[in-house]
Amino acid sequence: MPNVFEELVQSVIEGNEERVHELTKQAIDNGNDPKLIISQGLIAGMSVVGVRFKAGDMFVPEVLMCARAMKTGMELIKPLITDKEMPSAGKVIMGTVKGDLHDIGKNLVAMMLESAGFRVINLGTDISSAEFIQAIKEHKPSVLGLSALLTTTMLAMKDIIDQLKEEGMRDQVKVIIGGAPISQDFSDEIGADGFAPDAGSATELCQKLLA
Repeated sequence: MPNVFEELVQSVIEGNEERVHELTKQAIDNGNDPKLIISQGLIAGMSVVGVRFKAGDMFVPEVLMCARAMKTGMELIKPLITDKEMPSAGKVIMGTVKGDLHDIGKNLVAMMLESAGFRVINLGTDISSAEFIQAIKEHKPSVLGLSALLTTTMLAMKDIIDQLKEEGMRDQVKVIIGGAPISQDFSDEIGADGFAPDAGSATELCQKLLA
């Protein structure tokens, strides 16, 4: 007979929102440590989803379902623990650069990162260098994730990195970039810390950079 954590992992993988809610509540009522419910149940389930998504065995709609299911469980647990106790793999600021309104890929990366235990501050789209710098000063993240889908907006990424250097903040934050026209060569050229071709890789890249 599987224990509640095993069932929770399975229900997250299946994207079964109702069952995740039920099992999370059961785990809480049974007196399990909320932090364990998160790490051994909810996040453990999403880790499997991340691996399958990267391997091409799961697709965006399924991943969205799984992430929604996981969130249902998280909502039940949040009131039971303080922000300080929330397991966090690190803080990430994300945004699509100035002049670019694309956000599906960026939002998927943000969701995968949250599922892996990162705290994500998603600034949205069309974000200027000044807005990114201000957010870094305010939130002090470990990683800055920049997204662009248009070749015309790619160079805004270089501007942001140059601005970080000017402000003397470049060594305070790892910069990762992504989006359809972005490549490893471009990442090297503008001095970013890394490039991720998809959401699964972005999560792995953040984990590697902060290890």
